[in-house]
Amino acid sequence: MARQTRDPRKKPTGGLPSKDELLKFVAGATGKVGRREVARAFNVRGSDRVHLKRMLAELAAEGRLSGNRKALRRKGTLPPVAVLEIVARDADGDLIAEPLTWPKEEGARPRARLTFLDRQHSMSPSDLGAGDRVLARIARVEDEEDAEAPYTAEPIRKLPREKRRLLGIFRRNARGGGRIQPVDRKELREWPVAAGSEAGAREGDLVRFDILTRGRLAVPEARVLESLGNPDDQRQISLIAVHAHGLPDTFPDAVLQEAQMLRPAPWEGRADLRPTPFVTIDPADARDHDDAVHAEPDPDPANAGGFIVTVAIADVAAYVRPASRLDREAQLRGNSVYFPDRVVPMLPERLSNDLCSLREGEDRPCLAVRMVFDRRGTKKKHTFLRAMMRSAAKLSYQEAQAAFDGQPSGKCAPLMEKALLPLWRAYRALAEARDRRAPLDLDLPERRILLDAAGRVERVVMPERLAAHRLIEEFMIQANVAAAETLEGKRAPVVYRVHEPPAKEKLAALRDFLATLNLKLPTAAALKPVHFNRILAAAKRTPIAELVNEVVLRTQAQAEYATENAGHFGLNLGRYAHFTSPIRRYADLLVHRSLIAALRLGAGGLEPDEADRLADLARAISDAERRAMAAERETADRLIAAYLADRVGAEFAARVSGVTRSGLFVRLADTGADGFVPASSIAGDFYVHVEESHALVGRRTGRSFQLGDSVQVRLVEALPSAGALRFEMLSEGRTGLVAHPKAWRSRTGTRRR
Repeated sequence: MARQTRDPRKKPTGGLPSKDELLKFVAGATGKVGRREVARAFNVRGSDRVHLKRMLAELAAEGRLSGNRKALRRKGTLPPVAVLEIVARDADGDLIAEPLTWPKEEGARPRARLTFLDRQHSMSPSDLGAGDRVLARIARVEDEEDAEAPYTAEPIRKLPREKRRLLGIFRRNARGGGRIQPVDRKELREWPVAAGSEAGAREGDLVRFDILTRGRLAVPEARVLESLGNPDDQRQISLIAVHAHGLPDTFPDAVLQEAQMLRPAPWEGRADLRPTPFVTIDPADARDHDDAVHAEPDPDPANAGGFIVTVAIADVAAYVRPASRLDREAQLRGNSVYFPDRVVPMLPERLSNDLCSLREGEDRPCLAVRMVFDRRGTKKKHTFLRAMMRSAAKLSYQEAQAAFDGQPSGKCAPLMEKALLPLWRAYRALAEARDRRAPLDLDLPERRILLDAAGRVERVVMPERLAAHRLIEEFMIQANVAAAETLEGKRAPVVYRVHEPPAKEKLAALRDFLATLNLKLPTAAALKPVHFNRILAAAKRTPIAELVNEVVLRTQAQAEYATENAGHFGLNLGRYAHFTSPIRRYADLLVHRSLIAALRLGAGGLEPDEADRLADLARAISDAERRAMAAERETADRLIAAYLADRVGAEFAARVSGVTRSGLFVRLADTGADGFVPASSIAGDFYVHVEESHALVGRRTGRSFQLGDSVQVRLVEALPSAGALRFEMLSEGRTGLVAHPKAWRSRTGTRRR
């Protein structure tokens, strides 16, 4: 209810306020104000209520008042409380929002700048990002010349985020108007756009739109709200995922200016590790280098055959301080997002590719951990230090692997004895310890999309998994464990990387499935990764190895960030925290700050108010990670669909990668592209979904298509904007693999030809 604080507004019974007084009251209300609140405020009673109603209607007809009898406001202005959608950030990095709903006849949507003054609601800029919706208390700013955001909005609560923005590709009609093609493969229908509702969109533009329903029996139409660019060029195809998931892909000017003003970190309080011949080992096209490694034999006679391994990590905390504009932006992003055609970085290039990147031959500040291992790879102790280092060489994985294999390049040859061979020997000891630890050993190849000079897909490859990859991986794991152990020992705040054991329901389903393959998962109360590894090893000798890997992977929980330790099931570790990639993950930066504060390593440590919000930050960066993974996966699907669009009618070797009631998901052998075969299109029988066997089985013939089966398919349709591929099944299925069910029921999922 609106608060009335000015008694002079009240009139005696039988009197009415003027129109100007009505408008002034509505504009000054600090809560919801409707006809009832107006009547109470001005003491309007009896028959005067009819006249008041008429006055309000006249103000609405004159275009001076808007809303309805329960919620009035001056036309063109925001009400005291409204639902807003965050759409941008201003030059200072503040969040800018617009009303979620706004009458078209009132012109452009007014904007509001979010403020976070009310501690009662315990919300901060890190909790919100582009595309989020909030219920907010709104006030007009005193500076009427603030054209960008003439309102301030204090969030009351965050509302559930819409699952997806309404996005599509605009296709223009010759006579005006057009249609919108979907970019979501689950919404494969087109929306008509009437002439005058295009909002300036051009042919092929990615647009944000609303759905209009003009009547109960009318065909719904789309109205374009905003044109976001043209993704027909494959170099811009990731634009769809950027906008669909609300990824902030440009830095505010104030953030860029703050980055440009930074100067190299001072030497004060740092150890000098520059004489140590560190090397960075990364993908050949990497531009930012978070980590460098070094190993040497331990000279301590009590640790004969042991090693000292030092992992140096970019000291991002030296530059990105809590509550700075750079920090607020990094919180908002959560992590860097990598597409084949672009990177949406967590930090501006001035930091990610320059000041923080451990470049070859240049002095760089770092946070290093010095770990001592015995000859069997068991860690004996570790120490953290803040230092200055200098990379002796920037190597690719392939270049490092060639050196380990005895074929060093000209750059590697001088480093063999003092740097590379000690690394390799230390890794072999750590690999032995890793085998004893027995983490989950899934073997699932990853695809990589290579683009040509014009930004089009040139080919899709499955990169070879090298020992050099495993070397860096194992050194990083050990550094992450050391970080978690140190923070626990100091009773300091920790953002853990947790991976919980599989849920009981998923384990029961996995056991049922493995039973159909004559494989048995133990029924032990506390399963460990080694139990899954035995299943994977047994399957490796059979044609169904990839199938078993897929199903075991789907049984696992999703890793996330949390302040409560639940261990890391997949790595078989009791405690684990991400420490090694602060350039691209905000979680790692938080761990760095906690270490700096706990070990008293200088400026840039975790602030008390930041520590109080760690649980909320952990949830936010977990959400950001899932958002990034979905965006990366969808972009890869769209690029490959565009790559295959001119091969409709071609036949492909594939493998069944998923089974549902409605059909089969298949993955092509040569590109890893995923597509769908509708069950209704499979000729020759009625197919039923047998869930425990991950199969479709013919009711009459008993022929089946099961998860992991090798099949031959024909491409029927490709929709690049949605990343969708539809195939026709050419294989006939197999008999005897899945038991023919005895009793069929209509509700078991039969699909007809």
